[in-house]
Amino acid sequence: MPLVTTTEMFKKAYEGGYAIGAFNVNNMEIIQGITRAAKKLDAPVILQVSAGARKYASHGYLVAMVKAAAEETGLPIALHLDHGPDFETCKACIDGGFTSVMIDGSSLPYEENVALTKMVVEYAHAHGVVVEGELGTLAGVEDEVVVEEGHESYTNPDQVFDFVTRTGVDSLAIAIGTSHGAYKFKPGQKPQLRFDILEEVERRLPGFPIVLHGASSVNQEHIKMINEFGGKMPDAIGIPEDMLRKAASMAVCKINVDSDIRIAMTAAVRKHFAENPADFDPRKYLTPARNAIEEVVSHKIETVLGCGGKA
Repeated sequence: MPLVTTTEMFKKAYEGGYAIGAFNVNNMEIIQGITRAAKKLDAPVILQVSAGARKYASHGYLVAMVKAAAEETGLPIALHLDHGPDFETCKACIDGGFTSVMIDGSSLPYEENVALTKMVVEYAHAHGVVVEGELGTLAGVEDEVVVEEGHESYTNPDQVFDFVTRTGVDSLAIAIGTSHGAYKFKPGQKPQLRFDILEEVERRLPGFPIVLHGASSVNQEHIKMINEFGGKMPDAIGIPEDMLRKAASMAVCKINVDSDIRIAMTAAVRKHFAENPADFDPRKYLTPARNAIEEVVSHKIETVLGCGGKA
C-alpha cells in the first residue's frame, strides 16, 4: 500500500473518539517494532522523523524503509516530519516523499508564526501534502527542540481560529501541559493536563484535528531495568495514560510518542548485555530491542489511543 496523508485518518479518529499514534523512528528496528504492533492490532499509524533523525539515518534510507513497511503490512501509514524548523527542511521533505510535515513556528512571535506556517502550507498543498502547525510551547528537550522549564506557554484559545483560518493548516499541535523528553515531572509533582483549554479549542474549532506532543508516559519498569543493568536514569513521571485516553476521546486525533520507545529499547539492550556480556552480534541484541518496541506500541494502541481495528 502506498503512503497516505493523515486527512482520512484524522476524520475517522475525530468521529470515532480515538487517536492515531505518531511514533518517532530512527532506524529499521524501530520501524519494524512499531509496524508489527500496528499490523497485529490492525491499526493505522504515523511514522514521524525529526530533523535529527534525518541527519542520523539520512532522508533516503528513512523514506525507503517506511515505504517498505507500508508495502509489507498493507496498513495506512503516513510519513511525517516532526518539528520542521524552517521552510527549507519542510520543502525537502515534501519534495522527498513525505506525506505530512510539521512546521514549528511556536517559538516565534505570533504574526511570524502565521506567515511561516502559511508559506509551508501553500507549498505543501500544491504537492498533495498536509501540514501540522503549532501554537504554544512545551517545556523539555527533543533533539534540537529545547525549551527551558518556566519558558513554556499554554496555547491561547483566542488565537486558534485566526491561526487555522489564516494559515490553512490541516491539524494543530497545542500546549496543555505535556512536555518533551523523559523527565516531565519530578517525584511529588502531580501531572495535570489543561482539559479546559482543550475543550475551549474544540469549541472554537469544531471537527478540527488537534495534536499532542510530549505525551510519553515513562514506564517505571523500563527505567528500573536500565538502572539495574548499569544506567543512571533519575526517577521521572510522565503523563498518566488515563489523561491521554481522555484527550483521545475528545478533539485530539494524533498523540506523539518518542521517549517511551527509546527507554524500552535501551532497557532491552542493557539487559541483553548484562546477561550476555561477550555478545557482539547486533542481531542478538537488536531483536529484544525490537520486541520491546512492539510491546510498547501495542500497549499504546490498546490502552491509550484506542485505534486498534481502525485500519
